[in-house]
Amino acid sequence: MDYLAYDRQRHRVWVPAGNTGSVDVIDTDQNTVVRLEGFATAEVERKGKKRTVGPSSATVGQGVVYVGNRGDGTVCAIDAATLRREGCVTIPSMPDGLAYVASTKEVWVTTPRDRSINVVDVATPGSPKLKGEIRFDGEPEGFAVDDARGIFYTNLEDKDRTLAIELKSRTVVATWLPRCGEDGPKGLALAGDANFLFVACADAALVLDAGHEGKTLARVPTGEGVDNIYYLEGQRALYVAAGRAATMTVVQVDARGGLSVSATVATSPGARNPVVTDQGTAYLTDSQQSRILVVRPR
Repeated sequence: MDYLAYDRQRHRVWVPAGNTGSVDVIDTDQNTVVRLEGFATAEVERKGKKRTVGPSSATVGQGVVYVGNRGDGTVCAIDAATLRREGCVTIPSMPDGLAYVASTKEVWVTTPRDRSINVVDVATPGSPKLKGEIRFDGEPEGFAVDDARGIFYTNLEDKDRTLAIELKSRTVVATWLPRCGEDGPKGLALAGDANFLFVACADAALVLDAGHEGKTLARVPTGEGVDNIYYLEGQRALYVAAGRAATMTVVQVDARGGLSVSATVATSPGARNPVVTDQGTAYLTDSQQSRILVVRPR
């Protein structure tokens, strides 16, 4: 499992469940699960090992949740209320992360194998259509959307760079150096009110001042194995799960961009990529055990 999505309006966590060919939808109020089946899977080879891939990412749009599938290279729309599958579009390369962009009515799809982002038109929410492509000289990894300022953020993982891209022109307007090292930057999250951009390194999280030339304001170690991260605006808290360290770190963010660890929770080897409810309950992927870990605030 890779990217989860949280539908705040309906209190549901969406879990693209990879090799099962399904998407599981968790009702966080009732603690129940609905399984949506019938998604394509495919066998691929990576580093000499074969594995089965399928749905792996989701993002919440306007009354619709979009699911990216590595099994057949599609992005499909699912009605967020009825859970009925609607239209799909095939993109040229295996999708990684999906990000809904409300201001332009688009879904941006990172496709690192092709060193690109594919832009999908969702002006008609249930009928996604391929709209365009942005090419890079590196592999895009992670995403954050600043609709208010018209900026999309991603990293170039293999170049150790963080990019700011203007949504309307689709041009790179700033390049910053997070200095994550050989493993490169991973996930991104945004504090829109303060214009702080959080960057995940493999063993740390840092905050860049996106309003002032991407200056690094603070950095905090979090343990090895970090991928995607989550920022809970209402609590000014950054959630960072480290799969190799088997911990989740909750980091408080002050008004100046300072970072301080407020909690470190033991999780499970491989657990990562949290999404968090407004009450501070975190849901993490635990692919090794084929489960979702739920970490509730104390």
